[in-house]
Amino acid sequence: MMMRPPLVEVRGMTKRFGALTALDDVSLRLAPGAFHAILGENGAGKSTLVKCMMGYHRADAGRLLVDGQEHQVAGPRGAHHLGFGMVYQHFTLVPSMTVAENLILGRDDLPAVVAWAAERERMEAFLRRMPFRVDLDRAAGALAAGEKQKIEILKQLFLGRRVLILDEPTSVLTPDEADQILGVLRTMAREGQVTVVLITHKFREVEAFAHEVTVLRAGRRIGGGHVKDLTRGDLVAMMIPPMLAVEALTVLDDKALTAVRELSLAVGAGEILGVAGVSGNGQRELVETLAGQRSPEAGLIRVAGERYRPTRRQMRRRRVFVLPEEPLSNACVRTMTIAENLAFRNFDEPPIAVTGGFLSRRALHDRGRELIDRFKIRAAGPDASLDTLSGGNVQRTVLARELSQSPKVLVAQNPCAGLDVAATAEIRGRIMAARNAGAAVLFLSEDLDELMELADRIVVMFEGRLVYETARAAADPHVIGHSMASHL
Repeated sequence: MMMRPPLVEVRGMTKRFGALTALDDVSLRLAPGAFHAILGENGAGKSTLVKCMMGYHRADAGRLLVDGQEHQVAGPRGAHHLGFGMVYQHFTLVPSMTVAENLILGRDDLPAVVAWAAERERMEAFLRRMPFRVDLDRAAGALAAGEKQKIEILKQLFLGRRVLILDEPTSVLTPDEADQILGVLRTMAREGQVTVVLITHKFREVEAFAHEVTVLRAGRRIGGGHVKDLTRGDLVAMMIPPMLAVEALTVLDDKALTAVRELSLAVGAGEILGVAGVSGNGQRELVETLAGQRSPEAGLIRVAGERYRPTRRQMRRRRVFVLPEEPLSNACVRTMTIAENLAFRNFDEPPIAVTGGFLSRRALHDRGRELIDRFKIRAAGPDASLDTLSGGNVQRTVLARELSQSPKVLVAQNPCAGLDVAATAEIRGRIMAARNAGAAVLFLSEDLDELMELADRIVVMFEGRLVYETARAAADPHVIGHSMASHL
């Protein structure tokens, strides 16, 4: 009869390789009979975590407890003694040896002379309890990929391992083979025969087979829980960093009073986060901070998971673009030409910039003409002064400059305020197109109907804080309106 798998706890595991922290204070609990998935992108720290558990790496900090007893695992043999076994992404079978020989080869106490009659009897008794049927006399090299993976799993169970760690085990299998093997292991886990740890980056495997999931990102545990309580969107949000993240941001206004108070928000790629609020609740200061026009007192801004400072160089490199309120006074120079205003982002790059630090007037003119035509700016030409344009066409000019380089992050504050129906429809359509192309859009507006039409999620900003959040599908205009007027 198979022994019950142990309770396994990892507490505060940390592993560094030189200056790189591959694993940062990660904790994990594996109840007996759990099927626990560890989900994350490449480089998230998944393999580092289990290799620390298996003794391949020595952790710099943290504890490993098995049935409440702390253990120092000096190497794989120590992990085997605790009942841990690992199945790797690539096969470890010896192709020229039989299945029986491969099963016994993994023993830590392999004798010089094998008593094959006794071992065969033990193997056959073991296989009678297993859901897989295999030919012990067949050469491992003659087996198909799915059969080899079954042998790898059987080898660990035959050797008494009751905590099976599977490192991307389905990468070489067909979907049917993967489903069969993971399905059998799920049944064994439910029956309390084994605990399974599945390292994967495949959402479908987590949703179909795991009971619990832990999500790692950049070496840290981001979240997790019971799979039945989490949606695909929840897992994606934990696994992939938001394109724009604001963390505990505090900003002062022109009178040195706090305008933004420890504000945190996140916007995913291909999402519009609408910020509702009555004017004067910190929206302008937030946008100016994101645009690099105002310095924060505290907090962080991240783009694609990396710390971001809104300098001109970083904005260009990270492709962060801004449509501010009142563009004539905040995003343009009215006495300069349309072409010059359109080139504010890239005047120092070829083909406009030429050798010797000079500008090519022809390239400047041609680029201006291209954007005027593309964004339907009604103007006498690229050399016309910006102050000859209507309000809607000034906004189109700013839109052309900010959207022409495929933004990753777009911040827009009241971009349609005061415009006619045609200009409003044009600008909203351009913003939706940017979102559909994968941009993260932070959309601040005092027009609740506009937010209800465009946003995927809506938050309310009141006195510098976010005081309410809802998905658009569940949004109640009355609740949002009340939150805009006073914090509930």
